[in-house]
Amino acid sequence: MQEYDVALKLLLRGSAKLTMRELTGSTVETWLDIEMSKVQNSRVDLLGETAEKGLVHLELQSGNDATMPLRMAEYCLGVFRLFERFPRQVLLYVGEAPLRMESELRGDDVWFRYRVFDIRELDGERLLESEDVGDNVIAILARLRDHKDAVRRIVERIAGLMPAERATALGQLLILAGLRHLEETVEREARKMPILGDTLDNRVLGREYKRGLREGELTVLRRLIEKRFGAIPAWAEERLTGRSAADLEELSVRVLDAESIEDLLK
Repeated sequence: MQEYDVALKLLLRGSAKLTMRELTGSTVETWLDIEMSKVQNSRVDLLGETAEKGLVHLELQSGNDATMPLRMAEYCLGVFRLFERFPRQVLLYVGEAPLRMESELRGDDVWFRYRVFDIRELDGERLLESEDVGDNVIAILARLRDHKDAVRRIVERIAGLMPAERATALGQLLILAGLRHLEETVEREARKMPILGDTLDNRVLGREYKRGLREGELTVLRRLIEKRFGAIPAWAEERLTGRSAADLEELSVRVLDAESIEDLLK
């Protein structure tokens, strides 16, 4: 899994409340971690439940994929099979190339559709004004009048956070800035503030942030394995411990088709 994907998921599940309302028209009360058997793309990016018990499915995409309508239909039916409710679906495109994906699947007697949202349609200025730092960080991908000024404002907001939150938010900003080729701009602005310059120079930031991403993936994978095969034996736990976040994401997909833990970790 690409780092941007993990960073965006953490932001959207965390403090980016305004962004979620802009995308879905709802506030998610509970996030649901699910597995869908018999579906080729078996793990949705984000699935949440609103206060009104409606389901919201948000899928992230950084490149144009001609198969997205079929994938979204599979996700929709998989969610319905589990919850007996259809989700409101949004495909969020964060790539740099122009958006070219369809938002529907049509047949003689079938019409399936969902919303496709280019993140550049979001008003970045509104996100910058949000009180939630998650919205501020995501603003780097949205529609902005001046990207350099936006970076400065986001970095200033991050500098005012508590140390642990500061390191996480700066790591997330650096990852998302890479989608807009703004990493050097972020680094220059961060170095103007001693408190952030020290964080950039201290490689603990990179280690700790990547460790956090990996731990999140490991937690989800453990749940899937235990649900499928039962308690995880010690030898399997040892093999999981050394895997990267990308490896763990791949295993989370393969676990649905594996016949045993041995088959999964061979």
